[in-house]
Amino acid sequence: MTARVLSIAGSDPSGGAGIQADLKSIAAVGGYGMAAIAALTAQNTHGVRSVHVPPAAFLAEQLDAVADDIEIDAVKLGMLANAEVIGVVAEWLARVRPPVVVLDPVMVATSGDRLLAPEAEQAMRQLLPLADLVTPNLAELAVLAGLGGGSGDAAPPVASTWAEAIAQAETVSARFGVRVLAKGGHLGGDTAPDALVDAASATTVEFPGERIETTATHGTGCSLSSAIATLAAEGGADGRAAAAGGADGDGGNTGERGDPWPTAVAEARRWLRESLRHGEALGVGGGHGPISHFAGLWARGGTRTAPTPAEVEAEWWASIRGIRDDIDALPFIRGLADGTLAREPFLGYLAQDAHYLRDYARVLAEASRLAPDAAGQAFWANSAHGSIIGELELHTGWLGREAGTETSAPPDATTTAYLDHLLATAQRGDHAVLVAALLPCFWIYTDLGERLAAGGFGEAALDPAHPYASWLATYADPGFAVATREAIGFVTRAAAGATPEHRERMHRAFVASARHELAFFAAPLAARAEPVDGESHAAAVTA
Repeated sequence: MTARVLSIAGSDPSGGAGIQADLKSIAAVGGYGMAAIAALTAQNTHGVRSVHVPPAAFLAEQLDAVADDIEIDAVKLGMLANAEVIGVVAEWLARVRPPVVVLDPVMVATSGDRLLAPEAEQAMRQLLPLADLVTPNLAELAVLAGLGGGSGDAAPPVASTWAEAIAQAETVSARFGVRVLAKGGHLGGDTAPDALVDAASATTVEFPGERIETTATHGTGCSLSSAIATLAAEGGADGRAAAAGGADGDGGNTGERGDPWPTAVAEARRWLRESLRHGEALGVGGGHGPISHFAGLWARGGTRTAPTPAEVEAEWWASIRGIRDDIDALPFIRGLADGTLAREPFLGYLAQDAHYLRDYARVLAEASRLAPDAAGQAFWANSAHGSIIGELELHTGWLGREAGTETSAPPDATTTAYLDHLLATAQRGDHAVLVAALLPCFWIYTDLGERLAAGGFGEAALDPAHPYASWLATYADPGFAVATREAIGFVTRAAAGATPEHRERMHRAFVASARHELAFFAAPLAARAEPVDGESHAAAVTA
């Protein structure tokens, strides 16, 4: 499920913190982000210059407008600049009751400056019990630990050790009935641990981690809390679904998915640390720059839009236009079309095609074995069967009527090169690349046969007395056209879903096979077998 997450926070025009960071974070971990602006800031990577707080009544209108139309799976709370704003948000949360609420209490800057007036800090007391998780920095944790403490609300000193941080988190969790994520990033040392503290269940889950040395730390708190909210909403939905129906048919035993919070924190930290490592590469600002929210996605999936299967089909077919034109111009094809092709090269072509079909069927069978689903397994297996029972038998019949058999001549260099290419591709075990290499044998043959049968190469091919009339009819077999359309579908869907690099490997295999098709049609009338498109045999095999 895609979590619909609403950020209620301040705006950062430099894009590294606030709602800008929230929306990037939500998207980066798979959610749909929305934002209600509680404050406007003038800031950059060096710091905040000024803050403008719009009327709290307008914030209430934003919140109601979203909630009236959209089901909200999670809310992340960030900068709530004054007591009135906090009160509006608290009233709305109590009324709407979103399933997940994560509070990042923007109260104390990294510099130690207090960002909220004392009355606003006190107003946090009504907000904390409405949250599922609060994610303060160490300075904010100390302030929260002092709220409602009964000793003049004096905040304890900021924790200087990890043990002190855990103790303060336990105090806040017990006092306000909220989970607390204690964050050790501001402590000294080579490590930067975090801990999820839940007094209600008397559990503390620690998350160790080496410190990442970087200046790109702007907006880390905003980003982490937004990611956790998104992932907790997704995990909670999974757990609720499992509880309702039973993830494994066990009547609702949710197992580890019953509590999404430790998993959400662990995954959000993993994502944040990856984004921290790449932040400086963005080169944004002269101070503490932002993290790179999408660095992992860019590295794994690239930034180019994936083509649709229809676009792959059009692009790949166009990419071999020159090869197809060269096939059309071959004397063998022209002679086959007008009936002037001598018997000997035609039978030589059939003999080589018979040799080809035997190993081609083996490659089709391997494509079936490697297929990722039952539909693909069935299609490629049926194609292997058809190449032996249908096509090879047809060749044997033609050749058997002549003085000699299909084994009268050994495979020539062109046939061997084509088969070496297909067999080597099959040996590598990459199903998508393999079926891309197989596709030209379907596609080029069907296209050529349909145009021959329709008189696209001249009216002679339509004459019932044409010497190769029965053979030309097999080229335009409707059943083969249907199979070709299925093959195109399997290959283009695989290419559309592949990474750009994988799709390019598929395309190279496709083009290499198209070149072998050209060489195969040229060979019967060639004085000698030439390397494919000027390439060496080895280059053709490894293309």
